[in-house]
Amino acid sequence: MNEEFFIISLMESDIGITKTNVAELHLISYTENKCSLISSGAIAKKFISGLNYPGMIFAAISALSYGIADFSGGLASRKSPVSAVAAWSQAVGILIALIAVPFISGPSPSLQTWLWGAAAGLSGAAGLSFLYQGLAEGRAVIVSPTAALTGAALPVLFGVLTGERPDPITWSGVAIALPAILLLSFERSDKRGAVIKSLRTGLIAGVGFSGFFILLSRTGEQSGLWPLVAARSASVPALLLATIIRRKPLILNKGSRRATLFAGTLDMLANIFYLLAFRSGMLITAVVVTAMYPAPTVILQRIVFKEKLSSLRIAGLLLALTGIALIGLG
Repeated sequence: MNEEFFIISLMESDIGITKTNVAELHLISYTENKCSLISSGAIAKKFISGLNYPGMIFAAISALSYGIADFSGGLASRKSPVSAVAAWSQAVGILIALIAVPFISGPSPSLQTWLWGAAAGLSGAAGLSFLYQGLAEGRAVIVSPTAALTGAALPVLFGVLTGERPDPITWSGVAIALPAILLLSFERSDKRGAVIKSLRTGLIAGVGFSGFFILLSRTGEQSGLWPLVAARSASVPALLLATIIRRKPLILNKGSRRATLFAGTLDMLANIFYLLAFRSGMLITAVVVTAMYPAPTVILQRIVFKEKLSSLRIAGLLLALTGIALIGLG
């Protein structure tokens, strides 16, 4: 029995060869009754290279930062008015963005970049205002999950309409991740209130958040972080003006300033990593993974306040992990 030496490529279209004589490459042996041998290392390398590492990592960091920022903002709101915490945390974001601009270089921003960024900032500020209003006046059990789900679902629809076509594995991850967002934000409550009003407020807040994600995605890839500077330059004055018109306090009480500073810093970092995420991949996957931000908040509440995790939230965490894994494989 004569031995013939050759290697069979995993992807002929990628590597461009099917058989190579061992005299030239000195690879592995093949016999008539044995399959070709391909090292497990090569298979693993091929598998790993298929993952959308940059986009997935950026989106995951964004979700983590958003979640910790929300938790820190919640701590600050226990000692200071929500309006003051929101306004000052947004103001901190401008400084963080300006500090980070030189590290993620971009040309001088065009008028179009400023307009897209400013529109995104105003949309996000509107979403934040309606969310806080709904949490204060309505049922958090309805407002929070509705806003989170709407904020993720509309950008997915926009991505499809603008030509994004994820593969089936990615779509399966998105299909699992969207209900995970709902479960992570859901809380049981015995309170009875204006359900329709709370639902409407949550939807409006979600539209505002989705507008932020979508409008920011329209900025040029070479614009660096200037869109975020433009967004904060528009949102901070809008929030301050709204707070003054409503005659809400703007003073941060002692014991909440560090938490507010931390929340504002992480919120801007989350925005930066979201920007990098959709520029490294697709809007659909970036938004869905970023929208997992309730997960870190839930975990921190469990660790810090010893809050019991409901079965729904545990299911949400498991679905979130599964969805992110499938999106990464896609």
